[in-house]
Formats: sequence, C-alpha cells, structure tokens
Amino acid sequence: MVRIGNDWDEIIGSEFQKPYYLKLREFLKKEYASGRVFPEKENIFNALKTTPYKSVKAVIIGQDPYHEVGQAHGLCFSVQKGCKIPPSLKNMYKELYDDLGIAPASHGELTSWAKQGVLLLNAVLTVREGQANSHKGKGWEEFTDAVIKKLNEHSKPVAFILWGANAKAKAQFITAPQHKVFSAAHPSPLSAYNGFFGCRHFSKVNTFLSENDVVPIDWTIK
Repeated sequence: MVRIGNDWDEIIGSEFQKPYYLKLREFLKKEYASGRVFPEKENIFNALKTTPYKSVKAVIIGQDPYHEVGQAHGLCFSVQKGCKIPPSLKNMYKELYDDLGIAPASHGELTSWAKQGVLLLNAVLTVREGQANSHKGKGWEEFTDAVIKKLNEHSKPVAFILWGANAKAKAQFITAPQHKVFSAAHPSPLSAYNGFFGCRHFSKVNTFLSENDVVPIDWTIK
C-alpha cells in the first residue's frame, strides 16, 4: 500500500486498490528489478508528498521524469542540485526573468515552489533510463487524471498551468468555475518560440491568486 503521508492519502488512496494500479504496480516491480528506472522508488510520489492537497495553489503538469542518472526526483521540470539545468527549465528561467525580473537560479531544483503550493506533477511518474516516454500507457495517466479530477473538486481557486499538448490533454478535467487554466506551448527549445516565451504565466498566476485572496507565489528559486 502506497503511503503519501499527508491528506492525499485519504483523497487519492482508493486509486491504489484499483485494477489498473495493481497492474501498473506489477509492471513497475519488474522494471525496477530488471533495469534502471527513474526516479528512485521513494521519490515517485514526491510531488504529492511535498505539496499537500489543502496547500495546492497552482499546478504545473509535465510529461514524464528526466531519464538520465541523478536528474529526476519526483517534481516535474525539476532536477536535483548538482545537475546541469535542462533546456526546458532554462527557458522557464528566461521567461521568469522576462516576466518578473527574477534572475536565473544556479541550480534546477524547484522544491521551493512545491513547498509554497505549486504541485509539480508529471502525467507519467516513472521512466526507464535513457528512454523518454518508456512508461507511457502503462496506467500512470489514469492515476494522474484522478489527481486532476480531485483538484477540480478543490473549494479554493487553483491555477492550472498547462504547457504543451501533453499537459493540455488534462484540461478536460478542469471544469469548476473557481479555477483558471493557463495554457501555452511547451518550454522545450523545439516549441518555446511558438507561444511559451511571452506567456507571462508566472505574473498572471499571481494576479489570479491575489484577486481570489490567496497569497501569491514567490517564484524565486531558493
């Protein structure tokens, strides 16, 4: 039985008993036993562990974890300190500077965002070393759909930040009028110039939160 250690246990715990998840669990057991899989097992649910349901102010949805050694630690777009900053995150830092004047951090770990209520959730929570999207279609999408549906039930306004087609696919589950969706192109170098740069989502999210009497996010990476 998976234990998150906060209010997510009650909110999402029933998912871990469902047939799709039990099947996913068996697949993961084999994957972790037969090769290298990221993140480490204890970090798979790091996004939910670091950002309790009651604390969620904003959600950023990524695709799947980074697939090289030492990078992934369970928060989308974030890499552990000491890792080279990936291209998509570099572009996020560039937009953050252009939007709010926040200078790029020297590292790529976004835990300070997560601790303030930014749920950094990948659509797929595990990956085989060196093989992007290798755990796609194994059941994680159903689990993260369930997370988004539960967030849609949140009584407090939540900002959903959807960058790229993969993230935008979750928009269908965000229907409650108190929430707001911010969508743009993915920050990847392949698409950042198609609408990610200049989206000003960091300041727009804070404006939305302030208008709804929610403390805005300090986007400075600590």
